[in-house]
Amino acid sequence: MIYDANHALLETELPGIPLLNRGKVRDVYDLGDALLFVATDRLSAFDVVLPTGIPRKGEVLTRISLFWFELMKHIPNHLLSADVTTRPELKPFAEHLQGRSMIVKKARVLPVECIVRGYLVGSGWKDYQKTGTVSGIRLRPGYRQAEKLDQPLFTPSTKAAVGEHDEAISFEGVAELIGAERAETLRRYSLELYQNAADYARTRGIIVADTKFEFGEIDGRITLVDEVLTPDSSRFWPADQYQVGTSPVSLDKQFVRDYLETLDWNKTAPGPELPLEVVRKTTEKYLEAYRMLTGRVL
Repeated sequence: MIYDANHALLETELPGIPLLNRGKVRDVYDLGDALLFVATDRLSAFDVVLPTGIPRKGEVLTRISLFWFELMKHIPNHLLSADVTTRPELKPFAEHLQGRSMIVKKARVLPVECIVRGYLVGSGWKDYQKTGTVSGIRLRPGYRQAEKLDQPLFTPSTKAAVGEHDEAISFEGVAELIGAERAETLRRYSLELYQNAADYARTRGIIVADTKFEFGEIDGRITLVDEVLTPDSSRFWPADQYQVGTSPVSLDKQFVRDYLETLDWNKTAPGPELPLEVVRKTTEKYLEAYRMLTGRVL
């Protein structure tokens, strides 16, 4: 296992267990009849994995995903277990893996990032200012920054490899990639998941401004995979600090993006090291998001 000076887990090593993929955040291992997803403390911004980790981030991502999987289990998901000690081959590594890992079903992952926007912010706000559209969808005039949209938008993108940038794609483009029936199911599941999560989170004092989902196929059935509604994949705003017309305070990695925007960095690898204060505050934001959403303390 490779930890940095802040004791953030940057990379896992499980001798004897085949590593399938080292993604931006997750290390994925082949258990034969299942996969092991390990959420490290790596953080990516602008599609670049930064050299500095965020301590406890992997725990938060895993615990929040487990929370949502349980809350919205009416939509199929890939989770088998979050207890690595149920697999004898993982017991030697349990100290490092437990709390940040999921054992999941194998799926054929569909090549689409399913983004849902409930508020006009980020790249969507920039697009709207220039063109009056978001991902090619025409919006009414008069929206202000961070304003709630009249209805949530499904604005998918392609899935890029590490170090490359996702690219927006139309719904018609998704249908060409994976077929019209699958595309319609992805849109329906994504909008339903977002609305259910946004309604719940509002009762906990959090606005879910936008998020992204990933889906795969298991035995011919569209299934929710990867992480779900975490501070890595979503914008979380404390409702009591939300103001239309401003860039809201966030409980997610937008805090890191905002810091990086102040640097003379061209948003290509290698990424810059993060100062200790940025690391500390980011950990605090992730832990606070977990506490507010679940009512539990990590």
